Amino acid sequence: MAQQAVEAHSEAYKPNRAHKFTFGLWTVGNPGGDPFGEDTRPRLDPNDSVRKLAELGAYGVSLHDDDLVPFGSPSPERDEIVKRFKKTLDETGMVVAMATTNLFKNPVFKDGAFTSNDRAVRRFALAKTMRAIDLGAELGAKTYVFWGGREGVESMAAKKPSDALDRYREAMDFLCEYVIDQGYGLRFAMEPKPNEPRGDIFLPTVGHALAFISTLAHPEMVGLNPETAHETMSGLSFYHAVSQTLWHGKLFHIDLNGQKIGRYDQDLRFGSEDLKDAFFLVKLLEESGYEGPRHFDAHAYRGENPEGVWDFAAGCMRTYLLLKEKAKRFAADPEIKAAMEAASVAELGKPTVGAYSAAAAKELHDNPGDPAALANRGYYNERLDQLVVELILGAR
Repeated sequence: MAQQAVEAHSEAYKPNRAHKFTFGLWTVGNPGGDPFGEDTRPRLDPNDSVRKLAELGAYGVSLHDDDLVPFGSPSPERDEIVKRFKKTLDETGMVVAMATTNLFKNPVFKDGAFTSNDRAVRRFALAKTMRAIDLGAELGAKTYVFWGGREGVESMAAKKPSDALDRYREAMDFLCEYVIDQGYGLRFAMEPKPNEPRGDIFLPTVGHALAFISTLAHPEMVGLNPETAHETMSGLSFYHAVSQTLWHGKLFHIDLNGQKIGRYDQDLRFGSEDLKDAFFLVKLLEESGYEGPRHFDAHAYRGENPEGVWDFAAGCMRTYLLLKEKAKRFAADPEIKAAMEAASVAELGKPTVGAYSAAAAKELHDNPGDPAALANRGYYNERLDQLVVELILGAR
């Protein structure tokens, strides 16, 4: 019986297409280089990455335009590369769930893309993005992500933020109209990040991006692609960022990885750092009704060889499934249920006063409650949190 239980658990942690796990071509294809050292492993052919990820149980991939078609490739070469890639997708059953544009690597974007001070660069960035959108639509992507890695400043005197936001909005509105005109049916997802590679990046957090989206001509077409590392590196809770994104109905895509607070953008294996935050994130995604990809935007340690890259990819998916199973236990655990009741967790979901009326306002005004009695109650969060820790550590 014990052996059967072990086998059942092992099967539960085995990835399959129904889990919708996806990886960027740039993630498993990361060659291990960094600003202080050269590459430590060979670059992978995108077709080989697709085949290996399919073997591991992934659902699909995502890509920048330049991940698949090298920058500046002539049209015949571009078409041949895309044809071969589509054949690999068909053979493996893998999909391209998300596409994006590389507007950060080439020196032309050193001052920004949509917010460059040079109008000619801004026009080039829009043209490159339109062609990349064409590629994404051709490959069947449903979501198109915008990460403005070069949209920022080191010198505050160099750009007026309001002008930069005007140009950013102009670009997003223009590209929304392009998608509508082409009949692509794509949704856009903006990816906030506070810094790196720029000293300060425009739209640095989920809150900034949500506010910006509300000013667009087609806000219904534009949502968010929040990333674990990007909120965490600035000391914020990714769990809370995703919760608010869902609350706004704007979680169009998500990037999962690991990150230490206050460090540079590490893109570590999912779940390798803050397990409690990762647990509540997985619980949130699984209970919220989110149906999009569980996308891993991370890469293997610099010290790994090519074989270690696939250990990394398998680890991302397995950790997610382990935490998913823990979330199910959380919901069924009677002691946790009792602790949540003692903490009045469910009461927060009930209206405080309901709709306004003069009678309700008078009743509340005249009967505010006894502050001494209210101050004396305990919320028993210590016990609840300890039970969560025990659950994650496998003691429950």
